[in-house]
Amino acid sequence: MITSVLVANRGEIARRIFRTARSLGLSMVAVHSTADAGSPHVAEADAAVHLPGNAPGDTYLRGDLIIEAALRAGADAVHPGYGFLSENAGFAQAVIDAGLTWIGPPVDAISSMGSKIEAKKLMAAAGVPVLAELTPAEVSAADLPVLVKASAGGGGRGMRVVSRLEDLPAEIEAASAEALSAFGDGTVFCERYLAAGRHIEVQIMADQHGTIWAVGERECSIQRRHQKVVEEAPSPLVERIPSMRPHLFDAARKAAAAINYVGAGTVEFLADNTGNFYFLEMNTRLQVEHPVTEETTGLDLVGWQIGVASGERLPADPPPTVGHAIEVRLYAEDPARDWQPQTGRLYRFAVGAERLSGTKVAPGDHDLPKSAPRVRVDSGVVSGSEVSPYYDAMLAKAVVWATDRTAAARRLAAEVDRATIHGVRTNRGLLSWILRHPAFLAGDTDTGFFERHGIGVPVDPQVVRVSALAAALADAAERSAPVRVPSGWRNLASQPQRKSYRVGEEVHEVAYRLTRNGLVVEGDVQLVSNGAERVVLEVDGVRRAFDVAAYDGLVCVDSPLGSVALEPVERFTDPSRQVAAGSLVAPMPGTVIRVGVQVGDKVEQGQPLLWLEAMKMEHTIASPAGGVVSELKVEAGQQVEVGAVLAVVGEDA
Repeated sequence: MITSVLVANRGEIARRIFRTARSLGLSMVAVHSTADAGSPHVAEADAAVHLPGNAPGDTYLRGDLIIEAALRAGADAVHPGYGFLSENAGFAQAVIDAGLTWIGPPVDAISSMGSKIEAKKLMAAAGVPVLAELTPAEVSAADLPVLVKASAGGGGRGMRVVSRLEDLPAEIEAASAEALSAFGDGTVFCERYLAAGRHIEVQIMADQHGTIWAVGERECSIQRRHQKVVEEAPSPLVERIPSMRPHLFDAARKAAAAINYVGAGTVEFLADNTGNFYFLEMNTRLQVEHPVTEETTGLDLVGWQIGVASGERLPADPPPTVGHAIEVRLYAEDPARDWQPQTGRLYRFAVGAERLSGTKVAPGDHDLPKSAPRVRVDSGVVSGSEVSPYYDAMLAKAVVWATDRTAAARRLAAEVDRATIHGVRTNRGLLSWILRHPAFLAGDTDTGFFERHGIGVPVDPQVVRVSALAAALADAAERSAPVRVPSGWRNLASQPQRKSYRVGEEVHEVAYRLTRNGLVVEGDVQLVSNGAERVVLEVDGVRRAFDVAAYDGLVCVDSPLGSVALEPVERFTDPSRQVAAGSLVAPMPGTVIRVGVQVGDKVEQGQPLLWLEAMKMEHTIASPAGGVVSELKVEAGQQVEVGAVLAVVGEDA
């Protein structure tokens, strides 16, 4: 009998598993790296054990330390979550050998699916449709484009799309290095790439007594860097071609039966718009996107994982799918800068129900009226959390269930817009844009969505202008208190007060005067009230409130028009912050994994010079201009902080 569960993971998924464990009356044990000592998942556990270090290889990938922690804390079961060691057969066996219950599939099933190369052969033998595998040596021009793919692991790591044969060797090397870092296995293979495919997956749940459920399908076609951004259930494609569903479910059950599967798993397929589909891989773990299945079926999949591991029987048939659920992943990243990960402090963080009451809708909690949309937030952070460079950039998942897809998209877009997120930059604007895009609402959501429609993160200049004005007025109110004379007040008319803010690459200057007769500013703007934290303006006859929060080097303005993050521009530049012309600076904290040049080398504009690893992804640092490498300040293996000078490219003499 399971009484205490150690979660061999961190962040959002650890908190998610704890939520179910708590509802079942089980005690909860967390493990944490040094960087995660203040993480919410640690605070919520009944006991926590420190894994010294920060890098995954020193902490969450150390199965021996995790098992030792479980035994020391008195846990009798281990749940791996997703990522890290969740699909590591050796770890699963070690857990069992230590006398603990493994809340996951059989070791042999994990091994069978651990190599995507061998998995495809098994699935083909079981009658599941597959795409032909290509070894790198076999790839010809006729096969292009191809997808280079890591044999172990998932989550977009170790994946590259190659359209030119001459690029293949370098991309294989890069994919292999990324896969080795993420999963400890650098094996890669190639397969034909369907540029406009649909990513459809089937949730599997199987017990120890031979019952196998196919618990509905999900669609996860909108992706960046082969990582999912939006997930939903049911699939818009399958809803359009309902004859697909029984064939998908049959293929998924065959896949599970072929390896004697037990527990929760997902069989992933790549489909075309006519309904043909092909096996991609089987994830022998809980998926990040499992909430959309829970919300449309009423199941608690984590609860069933624990039940199945305890020997419970599944009912003969799974529950039906009701309504529609959409999930978006909120990442700490800048889509406009090639999805650059962001690090730093989250000063305030409140999304969905948390924004209103600090509570979340529990998985499977369907007591609300069926006609009322439900909001669920699974997050790994809270206000005050530090976003580190060591782990995945995902902050939270926001989910909405509604009776139909359009209603779910509309409500989810509104929740994303209303979220309070102060500190690091996120993909929030992109998510809102996707959910309102006509192609998305029409169900036209293949894997080429961004290539076809671009990356829309619209910034309305008028919204920025009025938000900057609100920030300047709040700053004036802060500086004038407790004196009752308005900041910048003069007995005689004078020059307006000026304050500048940067948004992205643009600088916005605010010019205003506060007089006896009120605010004087360009445009039809009336000041109703102003304080250090809230400014009420009437713009073109419409009154709105602007909430203003000022931090070191950042001002966040939230209003019904949207959220704007402003960087105050100082009047005088600090000389200590200036760097030499041609300097390449680290855009984020990370580890230098490769250096491709030496001092004295001639380089061209856009040529990759070195590579950083941050947040489990590889990032290329390219030369800003043609010239000669005059300084090289780092070497492979070196840790760097954001803003550190990596190299200097000077003019070619």
